Amino acid sequence: MLIRTLILIVAVGFLTTSCKSKKRLVESKNRDRTERVVIEKLPETTKAPITEIKELPANASYAEVVANYIDNYNGIAREEMLQYGIPASITLAQGILESGAGRGELTQKANNHFGIKCHNEWTGERVYHDDDKKGECFRKYKDPKYSFRDHSLFLTQRSRYKDLFKHRKDDYKSWARGLKKAGYATDPKYPDKLISIIERYNLAAYDKMVLGAGANPIAPDDSKINTYTVLKGDTLYSIARRFNITVETLKEYNGLESNTISIGQVLYLHPVKNQ
Repeated sequence: MLIRTLILIVAVGFLTTSCKSKKRLVESKNRDRTERVVIEKLPETTKAPITEIKELPANASYAEVVANYIDNYNGIAREEMLQYGIPASITLAQGILESGAGRGELTQKANNHFGIKCHNEWTGERVYHDDDKKGECFRKYKDPKYSFRDHSLFLTQRSRYKDLFKHRKDDYKSWARGLKKAGYATDPKYPDKLISIIERYNLAAYDKMVLGAGANPIAPDDSKINTYTVLKGDTLYSIARRFNITVETLKEYNGLESNTISIGQVLYLHPVKNQ
């Protein structure tokens, strides 16, 4: 009887130990099969640099103000010459004349250096400013470089300015007269004013920097690859995917605060560089 009791106790103990072992084994296998989710931080989207503007004291002389303007924006003007074939001297002279060397009211409140009005296709921010008429609508830019880019697009995408691009890139006098002939300004002395500014501040030197470096400014028709005009059914996502860039990058290039775009809107496909 004693022997049977001992055998029974040993058997129960063995069964209990075996069950616990199997349970631990199952639990171990379950834990091993659980997948680990590793969340990696994605790199931040590279943003187009904000144009750095050197400020002068309010009592600076006009000569100092103009020199500072040229120093701030000659790099952008040269880049626009490379991209769109408009002489940097002409762009700078127009900017100096029309923005009061950066101190005009419209430039101060809207970063609008060339007095470009809203027109029907403009969907960006706007300000109202007295010009030929009271309270006219003008384009407002997030950064001055977008004003320079809009100036390039304004000249290259309007047929009335196409004859400008028949002139040599180092012939600023023909460009100045051609702007007046095409109706850019109503002031009969507009060409003479531009030529005077270019010669007084030696702005033709910036044309030579571009042309003398063996650069070949592209023709206006070829420059359109750098922009895209929004069509019916387009979204920022579809456009970004088509040109292999991210939506956030596309928004940054164009100073967009939201994903809203309009048919006919012109989008920049690369940053406006500031050298």
